[in-house]
Amino acid sequence: MHHPEENPWKITSEKAVYDNPWISLTEYQVINPSGNPGIYGKIHFKNIAIGVLPLDDELNTYLVGQFRFALGQYSWEMPEGGGPVGTDPLASAKRELLEETGLKAQNWTEIQRLHLSNSVSDELSILYLARDLQQFEAEPEDTEQLIVHKLPFKKVYEMVCNGEITDSMTVAAVLKVQLLITEGKLS
Repeated sequence: MHHPEENPWKITSEKAVYDNPWISLTEYQVINPSGNPGIYGKIHFKNIAIGVLPLDDELNTYLVGQFRFALGQYSWEMPEGGGPVGTDPLASAKRELLEETGLKAQNWTEIQRLHLSNSVSDELSILYLARDLQQFEAEPEDTEQLIVHKLPFKKVYEMVCNGEITDSMTVAAVLKVQLLITEGKLS
């Protein structure tokens, strides 16, 4: 599809508002696309969000449950984490899968790239399908109190469709893998 290449937003000034090892927040004074002055806040992520959907030969997958501080609620999701921008995202995916589930995979496929909240952040997510799994010992980080459940993929797909799973990366990965199964393209 054809689209304009020029950015219609004009930045007149910017101010760093907050910074920590994971994110920074900048407030911009702008001239918006209709020519009016305004402000815009942008969250910059210093890591790429990584999601891994492990799928065994019997089409079982693994969900990780944890209390998510930002939501103030419990969340079931695929193994997820982050990798510093500029590093190999696949290496980060392999690390996260092992840390959270104790699994290692022989075959890896990148299945989707997403911008998770592009109205306020530049966070990029890369989703992987991990196949040919072997079980080892999990190594969760000290900030993680995780519960891991092995479930039939079909059940996880139903959980997504019923709104029981709301994590955007998990929803996208499960729907993509279901599409691959439906189209006979799952390898």
